[in-house]
Amino acid sequence: MTYSERLYPWAIVRLLPKMQRVVVGRYRNRSDAEGHLQAIKRLMPDGEFVIIFDLPEPMDEEVEESRE
Repeated sequence: MTYSERLYPWAIVRLLPKMQRVVVGRYRNRSDAEGHLQAIKRLMPDGEFVIIFDLPEPMDEEVEESRE
């Protein structure tokens, strides 16, 4: 996960058939994500969306430092 992705941990995800998913947007805080989700639901009422907090995976450098 890049540094810029780490700045936007909240994501709106569209749930698709066969356990597939698509990230629709990323946001800095939950309230921004909720506001955008309301607009998306108005535009696509049949779509299934959820808000998630996407925890970043440790970067390779962080993993190496923790081993020392």
